Amino acid sequence: MRNVKAFAHDFWALAKPYWTHSDEKLIAYGLLAAVVVLNLASVGLNVWFNFWYNSFYNSIQEKDFESFKTLLLQFSLVAVAFIVVAVYQLYLGQMLQVRWRRWLTEKWLGQWLDGPRFYHMQLFGLGTDNPDQRLAEDLKLFTSYSLNLTLGLLSAVVTLFSFLHILWQLSGEFSFQLGGSEFQIPGYMVWVALVYAIAGTWATDKIGRPLVKMNFTQQRYEADFRFHLIRLRENAEGVALQRGTAVEKRDLLGRFGLVVENFLAIMRKQKQLTWFTAGYAQAAVVFPFIVGAPKYFQGSLALGGLMQTVSAFGQVQTALSYIISSYTEIAEWRAVITRLTGFRDGVEEAARMEAESGIVVQPGDGLAVAQLSISKPDGSMLARVENLTVAPGESLLLQGKSGSGKSTLLRALAGLWPFGLGEIKRAADEDCLFLPQKPYLPIASLRAALAYPKPAETFSDADLRAALQALDLEALSDQLDREANWAQHLSGGEQQRVQLARALLHKPKWLFLDEATAALDPASEARALEALRQALPGTAIVSIGHREALAAFHRRRLALERAEPNEPARLVAAT
Repeated sequence: MRNVKAFAHDFWALAKPYWTHSDEKLIAYGLLAAVVVLNLASVGLNVWFNFWYNSFYNSIQEKDFESFKTLLLQFSLVAVAFIVVAVYQLYLGQMLQVRWRRWLTEKWLGQWLDGPRFYHMQLFGLGTDNPDQRLAEDLKLFTSYSLNLTLGLLSAVVTLFSFLHILWQLSGEFSFQLGGSEFQIPGYMVWVALVYAIAGTWATDKIGRPLVKMNFTQQRYEADFRFHLIRLRENAEGVALQRGTAVEKRDLLGRFGLVVENFLAIMRKQKQLTWFTAGYAQAAVVFPFIVGAPKYFQGSLALGGLMQTVSAFGQVQTALSYIISSYTEIAEWRAVITRLTGFRDGVEEAARMEAESGIVVQPGDGLAVAQLSISKPDGSMLARVENLTVAPGESLLLQGKSGSGKSTLLRALAGLWPFGLGEIKRAADEDCLFLPQKPYLPIASLRAALAYPKPAETFSDADLRAALQALDLEALSDQLDREANWAQHLSGGEQQRVQLARALLHKPKWLFLDEATAALDPASEARALEALRQALPGTAIVSIGHREALAAFHRRRLALERAEPNEPARLVAAT
């Protein structure tokens, strides 16, 4: 019971925002009401068919051809209505499902991409694996299962109460003697169906309960395998150059082995479950005939009455056995809700940790850092900056040994690094541009890659070509509208120059470079830096790097150095 309450709580926590706070909740309720009405209409038609069975089979038994023809005509008309109801019940249900999924995707994607939260969730190690699967697959399954299973439950409940009275009246009394006394059970077939369904539901849950955890694990293994396939594709050149295909193949087959192993376990468990549920369903087909046959052969029950009884029993038994017939889907639904709840909790935990970060970034005209302590995720001190100021238009080069915290300091200046304590004042985000050592080039047109993160149409063709020419990339000028995976089509140096071209186009007031020219040869680096100097004369530039060309490009030089190996690095004048 505790598990059921926890499941219901988690389900409603995920579903409630759309049905209570969304701007399209009225449309959603309208669609839901239409689907429910059609659902009820479907149950009503099944009730009509139940009575029709009585009349139809009686006409056959009595060889009443005129009634037979009339009943066939009635069946044709009602069958058309049944088809119309079924079509629009499916169509409107899918319409509601896609609208709900769209709203959830927009909401969850917005929360995940709220500032650097997606980065922090990975950085904090919150245990939310494969967020792509949560957003793409689990939200789809959540809306699908939530609507189909809850509407199916509603249909089962309405069907149950619609046919209980019919079955009660048709089954009559069951008399038997025990200990010299005669006992009578009114509506005995109702009680038989109830006991049959309760016993079947208990056994189904007993057999199939492990499927919930198995399905959860299966989705994780599938997503991990898919992720590593994508990662291999994105790093194809590095793997090929280092002849790493054997290692990658072994790793991928190992991950796929987990997929297969868990799936085989699911198969075995589903086989056990199917043995029971299939036997349960087949027994339910013949059982009402066995129970009703004595009355029929005694002549107290006509053929139509027998068939109506069989139909009513089938409807009641199916309604009572809803959990049994839907158990596999319910198990997967519970696994989906568990995964989405974990993702939601990860997003909320990341937001809480962001709010509790000791590094505060505030607006300011220049760049000012005061008493900043930068820590590693494990809490150990990495670097300390007691006082650092950079005026607008000034240039500063930060140097230091690998691992001294240069890039981490830049992440702190960008507002990405939450581990530490201190205050940073700098210009607003729209006035700053941070360029990492490894460029990010979206899979899009070259125009979009150059304009990123602004829309592709922000800059004219003339501006784009001028930026390419300034960075010795004029050979790409005729490919502005070509869509490609530019990270695979361009060399490391070309990728860095495309990224530098963004600075020429965006013209930020503050430019932060994290070894953004490290892949360039000295001559190309010098030309690129000169292009930045010419195009951005009033821009303040803070760089990380080691080369002499960078030293000549900046007016000030500072270094992060450690006095002792285990002490935090501190800013000192570069030598």
